[in-house]
Amino acid sequence: MSIARFSVVALDTPDPVGLAEFYSAITGWEIEPYDDIHWIQLRSDTGATIACQLAPDHIPPRWPDPAHPQQAHLDFVVDDIEAAERRVLELGARKADHQPGPTWRVYIDPAGHPFCFVHS
Repeated sequence: MSIARFSVVALDTPDPVGLAEFYSAITGWEIEPYDDIHWIQLRSDTGATIACQLAPDHIPPRWPDPAHPQQAHLDFVVDDIEAAERRVLELGARKADHQPGPTWRVYIDPAGHPFCFVHS
């Protein structure tokens, strides 16, 4: 028997609206209506949630620097990694300098969080 059900992953950012729009463009998930920019959520059809939480003093990780570790990251499966890369770079991500393997690519979102595209 489980203790709990997974609900949300929250990402700190100085710009919750911008980061929510970034991840909405990647996933196609809708941004939920909000009155307060301190917490903005995306909702998938499966119930998983990405939330963007206001953190004015957010200091992003410097992956793969162990002095400033990533602590967590998101993985997204893509069918065409080249096309996905072009699109995500247009949205404001940047490709990480260090790439650990040929079947996935690491990017940095506009708030500095690492995330990966994994080729299906």
